[in-house]
Amino acid sequence: MDLRARPWRSVLYIPGSRQRAFEKACDLAIDAIIFDLEDAVAPEEKVSARSLLVHALRVTDFGPRARIARINGLDTPWGRDDARAMAGSHADVVLIPKVGCAADVEAVAELVPDIPLWAMIESPRGVLNAAEIAAHPRMQGFVLGTNDLAKDLGARFRADRLPLMTSLQMALLAARAEGLICLDGVYNAFKDDNGHKAECAQGRDLGFDGKTIIHPRQIAVANAAFAPGEDEIDLARRQIEAFEAAQAQGKGVAVVDGKIVENLHIVTARQTLAKAEAIAELTALHAAQEEKLVQEA
Repeated sequence: MDLRARPWRSVLYIPGSRQRAFEKACDLAIDAIIFDLEDAVAPEEKVSARSLLVHALRVTDFGPRARIARINGLDTPWGRDDARAMAGSHADVVLIPKVGCAADVEAVAELVPDIPLWAMIESPRGVLNAAEIAAHPRMQGFVLGTNDLAKDLGARFRADRLPLMTSLQMALLAARAEGLICLDGVYNAFKDDNGHKAECAQGRDLGFDGKTIIHPRQIAVANAAFAPGEDEIDLARRQIEAFEAAQAQGKGVAVVDGKIVENLHIVTARQTLAKAEAIAELTALHAAQEEKLVQEA
């Protein structure tokens, strides 16, 4: 699986201790699942949750959904065993919590030699060291932990996320400098559809690849926000067509809707069309899996 080429619009957190949630996820139109062994699992359930998740990853058909396993930190009694258990598993990604520096990544890399690593950026130290974390050769993605970050900053909640803006952009800059995937943090008020829609739109405007979510009702909003709209797709096609026509005439620029179109705009236009195509392919795979599940029922 080419992680960078696939969509990441909606990424749902699921407690690693809930078998029923694993099964339900197979019916959801999500791009990826974060199976959480850390915050969502009580200490007395950590060991059993690990075993449950490893088994589920081996035997459950999660279809086209990317499988991300968030382990406990190596400074806990469970972290090292979590990492060893994920090595060689059917997880697509191991997500490391509370990464503060590249050494934190290296410590997990030694225990998990065969699976892509992502980092939770959720502390002031993690934000300040985001560039060195992103540059680690095993690092392939960032997930923003905005709740923990706001707590550590002592920030108040604001709908515009102004207190977090510097941190969000620093993490994005570091991720983009190294070509990493970068996912926005969760929106806690899962029944507030309008608030979630606004925060998703902001995340997309900033440049995030998708939104981490905590409830199935948030899926549709995230999927819509982080997918190219019909107007964007139409504009991308017209830009490419006009630019190619201009090049055929020996010109270096074109004009579309009264605006200059240069090569840099064509790069973005091609990316837009590629994302739309990838989403269409993923949607078709979801539909095929749903049909298979119905036939097997």
